Amino acid sequence: MCFIFLISLELPRMKKNLGRTGRKRKKKDKQTHVGTGVNLSYRLEYVQLRKWLKLRGFTSCHLLPASFPDTGRGLMTTKELQAGDLIISLPESCLLTTSTVLKSYMGDYIKRWKPPVSPLLALCVFLIAELHFGTQSDWKPYIDSLPKTFDCAAYLPANITDLLPEPLRGKAKNQRVVVEELYLSSRKFFHSLQPLFTEKIDDIFTLDALRWAWSSVNTRTVYMKNTQSKFLSRDVDVYALAPYLDLLNHSSTTQVTAVFNLNTRCYEIKAESRWQRYEQVFICYGPHDSQRLLLEYGFVLKRNPHSVVYVTEDVLQSCMTNKDNLVTQKFCYLKENNFLENLTFGCDGPSWRLMTALKLLCLGPDDYSTWKQVLLGGPVSVENERMSFRLAQSVCNYLLHANNKSLQKIDLMRLHNRGDLKEQLDLIQHLREEELHLLKYSAEMLTTQ
Repeated sequence: MCFIFLISLELPRMKKNLGRTGRKRKKKDKQTHVGTGVNLSYRLEYVQLRKWLKLRGFTSCHLLPASFPDTGRGLMTTKELQAGDLIISLPESCLLTTSTVLKSYMGDYIKRWKPPVSPLLALCVFLIAELHFGTQSDWKPYIDSLPKTFDCAAYLPANITDLLPEPLRGKAKNQRVVVEELYLSSRKFFHSLQPLFTEKIDDIFTLDALRWAWSSVNTRTVYMKNTQSKFLSRDVDVYALAPYLDLLNHSSTTQVTAVFNLNTRCYEIKAESRWQRYEQVFICYGPHDSQRLLLEYGFVLKRNPHSVVYVTEDVLQSCMTNKDNLVTQKFCYLKENNFLENLTFGCDGPSWRLMTALKLLCLGPDDYSTWKQVLLGGPVSVENERMSFRLAQSVCNYLLHANNKSLQKIDLMRLHNRGDLKEQLDLIQHLREEELHLLKYSAEMLTTQ
């Protein structure tokens, strides 16, 4: 999924905190320690990638691949950067877009196909083909730099997905369905590409291959508004895969500006803060909570200030103990007014939206005329305040129990698997522990009210 840049850079990345491709590397080879990072620029995959980019006009040399103890692989700067300095400038010739695909050997096949394929699918089939061509691929150095697998929701097995909180669990299952349905609906198009290959098309364009390509596009594209092609569907075309640039890691506190410069024909990222020499350079994907980061990018950020715990309608229903003949109407009213979405506990305790919804649920049978006033933030009685805080405590305790139960299941799974799920279990455990911390704080806060 590609995102719009505002003051932060929405650059999808996979290789960072607690994800499969972001784990700390322990292999002891001829590593060179520089500052707080371990220089990885000597590795063949990066040497070849930089040579390949140089042939395409990329001249930046102050960002080097490095391994960092807290984030894994990232990029460090070999010179001091000030606010306003150019972090990276990637020429258009280095970007992989639908324009690239349409100008390639695959272009005529896409142009002939009816109904037109989507921009997303065009990029996916090109990635799969280039991966298959191996050493014959013009994009081999970039393909080699991409993860072989991901930890985003499309890759999580069912038993791991079941450990996720709601509503993340439902979104994760839906993401898998989206990929599977795209595969099934695209098989006729895949077969139309058979003349490009000597092997059977079904052995190349598999569900696993599409899942890998879809995840590569979904997690690693930057926002770039492309000219809408008449040969593609009317789906939004704002995807650009950006080699080397996508090695930059995410920080929730970093701000940068990013834009495709029409004058230089380069995708440029500029700093809005300062970095010392040999420090890791970060970008920000946006103010995403940990559930969103795990769903889309496959990692959980430590100490994420945007983390929240979501409260679903099912949880609210489960915590309604008092008999209320109007409870069904109340939930319908909340839904009609969009007040059953984004109900959360966060670093400041229960959100205003959550408490407002709870106040309405706690209104008596004679208070029907005040429903709208309550949603607008109007005053309620002292008794309603007391009841809504008590209900908030019940909801908080319900979620505390759910998180503890999930953590117990994770411990049991560790005992009964051979370690092949370790990284994914670590990922879910970190998310659950983060939510547990927020809920404990909220529970303490609610007891003082």
